[in-house]
Order: sequence, then structure tokens, then C-alpha cells
Amino acid sequence: MTLAKYLDDLASTGRYHFTTADAIAALGASPVAVRAAIRRRGEKGHLVSPSRGFHLIVPPEYRSLGCLPPDQFVPQLMEHLGLEYYAGLLTAASLHGAAHQAPMVFQVVVRSSRAVIRCGRVAVDFTARANVSAVAAMHLNTPRGLLRVSTAEATAFDLVGYPHLCGGLSNVATILHELADCLKEGPLLEEAAKSPLPWSQRLGYLLDVVGEVSLADALAERVCDSAKEYVPLRTRWTTADSVRSRRWRLLVNDEVDPDVDSARSHHRVAPGSSVG
Repeated sequence: MTLAKYLDDLASTGRYHFTTADAIAALGASPVAVRAAIRRRGEKGHLVSPSRGFHLIVPPEYRSLGCLPPDQFVPQLMEHLGLEYYAGLLTAASLHGAAHQAPMVFQVVVRSSRAVIRCGRVAVDFTARANVSAVAAMHLNTPRGLLRVSTAEATAFDLVGYPHLCGGLSNVATILHELADCLKEGPLLEEAAKSPLPWSQRLGYLLDVVGEVSLADALAERVCDSAKEYVPLRTRWTTADSVRSRRWRLLVNDEVDPDVDSARSHHRVAPGSSVG
């Protein structure tokens, strides 16, 4: 069997990925010959390798992209690498319908840090979260299988946990406003228990800022019972004159300007805040 015939057979069954070992076994040729054939097909733009030993068939409709769309190969790649994962942050928010701005990269959360993967014009960026397997996720259908995506509630916590990866706090607040219709109080509290307490403090504050008071109230009791000290709203930057939010035990050291109709002006003090 030739490599071309092998690839045609794979594509005819809807499978657009394979490993070098798969090809060697199917073709019955030497590893050197198979790798050379894969390289030649790659030079023609018919194959691409986002990870060592893992290859994608690039059909004509995606040749200009130079890769399959990330949702069509990330699940298979994560299985190949043996990694627990979920699509998260701005990518998950977009998949939940909160697409204020289309994410520039496909954001994936895994247990430990990994280098970004570039595949043609596609970039897959990895964020580390130690308890990735405990975070609530759901499966979404793609043309190539199922993609694991953080739930709306888990996404909300990740957005405030990694605001530097999500366009900053103002952008996070805007997305939370758009995501609010998907959020439910019970699952929100369940995710709060899996996340650092400061994430609940920041998320509650931002929900207040964008007028989602009932959702914020769901987190307020946890914060009131558990938060013993004030933490900065924006990490890695503090000012002596930060406004204190007693409700959220926060040092409000940044202005949040969400791009939503209900919150057009700059916000420095959320409900329940005071100076001191």
C-alpha cells in the first residue's frame, strides 16, 4: 500500500489524523521510507505535523489555513499525548456564545505548562491548572469527534483566574456579562469550591460591576465566611490608595471598564465598597 492510498482510506472513514507508527504498520515499509514519504506529502501541503510523530491530513478546503481547525484535532492530539485537558478561557467563552472578541489562539487547559503549538496559521496555547481533571467540563460535537470544554461556570472562574490571558479585567467583565445567561448559582458554587478563594472574590466583584447581582450574591456568603484578608483585584500591581471592597475583601486597584450597555462608565467601586 502507498502512503497516498493509506491517507485516502483514512479520509474516507472521516479520520484525518494518524501517527508515524500507524503509517509504518499499515504500509509495511521501513520507518525511514515512511518518514520520507510523510515529509514529501508535507512539503506539498497535504500533511502537517503539530506534534512529533502525530500528523494531520489537510483537505483542500483547509489548505489556506495550513492545518485543520483546532477543534478538529485537539481532542485527538491530547489523546495521543496522554493529557487530561479542556478547551478553556476565551475559547470556551466563545463556544458558550460569549464571543465579544474572537480569540486569536485556541486556549487549552492542561495539568502542567507546555509550549504553544503552531500548525500553519493555527496556534494552540496551553495554560496550566493542577486540578484540571476536577474542573467541570462538557463535550461538544465537532466534525471530527468530541471536544472537551469547560462549563460556563468553570469558564467564569478561569477568566478571573487568568485575566492576563484574557485581555485584562475589563475584557473579562464584558465576557462575564455576555456569559451570565449561561451561569447557574448551584454549579457556580460547586466550581468555587474547586478554585482558589481569591478567584471567588474577584469573580463576585466583577459580577456586581456588570449588574449580575443575584449571581454575585451566590458567592458572597462563601467569601464572607472564608476570606480573612484583603487581596488585590489586579494581581502583581498594588497602590497605597486602593479602594477597599468590604463585600469582597478586595483591594480595588484597577479600573474596570466593561464594554456593555449596562456598564459604560469606568467603575472603581462596586456595590458594598468603601474607602479605607
